[in-house]
Amino acid sequence: MLASGLKKQLSPVLQEGFVIKRSVFQSCLELYPMQEWNVMMNKINKLNRFVKKNNDFIRRFTAGVKVVEVDATGRVLIPRDLSVFAGIKKEVVLSSAVNIIEIWDKEKYESVLEDSAMDFGDLAEEVMGNIDIDE
Repeated sequence: MLASGLKKQLSPVLQEGFVIKRSVFQSCLELYPMQEWNVMMNKINKLNRFVKKNNDFIRRFTAGVKVVEVDATGRVLIPRDLSVFAGIKKEVVLSSAVNIIEIWDKEKYESVLEDSAMDFGDLAEEVMGNIDIDE
């Protein structure tokens, strides 16, 4: 169930629906507003499908993709196969990832944060250290 604050933030895109899929790098799910999914698909559609690695990537990237909607009470039904992939057992965490929402099993999410906490300063410096903040 979406928290009321999140539901309010998503209200402009609720009617369009969402796409839910496996994450590429983590054992979590990614919830794309339909508009964001269409942007991603436009990029992927530019890949040459006659290059084997492109074709393999497309197949794996879109494996298990499902269109989902938020019902009137603010719930999103997570398909069983995706729930199993993410190891979702009881409690979930919805985490903003800029233009998408990650859906995690609560214990896995907390574990990933703990594992990466020690290196976060170095990671932040490496990723963001050379960005001109005035742009």
